[in-house]
Amino acid sequence: MVNAPKFVDVKVGDALPPIKLPPVSRHQLALYCGGSGDHNPIHVDIDFAKKFGFKDVFAHGMLSMAFLGRLATSWVPQRQVRKLGTRFTSITWVGDVITIHGKVLAKREENGEKLVDVELYCTNQNGQNTLEGHATMALA
Repeated sequence: MVNAPKFVDVKVGDALPPIKLPPVSRHQLALYCGGSGDHNPIHVDIDFAKKFGFKDVFAHGMLSMAFLGRLATSWVPQRQVRKLGTRFTSITWVGDVITIHGKVLAKREENGEKLVDVELYCTNQNGQNTLEGHATMALA
């Protein structure tokens, strides 16, 4: 169970505890194909990916988005997430080591809820952001 921070204790600029993931593997991509129903061969068939000019297969965008969701729900329980949005900025390649991290941008009260706006990022081992996002969470 996630032990969410209290609104009064959170400060603008606070960092969320980062999560370093294991390298993206072909096995993970195959499992994601099955779980998501997205069987596009560009994510699992290297010959197919190369035919379209890619060096290798790469992660589904929604898998990377799930990584950001994992960071949000490691900070607060899922029921407290009010919004999650993303913008894809680069390909996440098989073998990439992704670190997900975030920072508090703002605090506010709206419709009786104490809300925190957070920026979120997936960053590869080279320091390149592969996904940028934002989330709004309700805190007690």
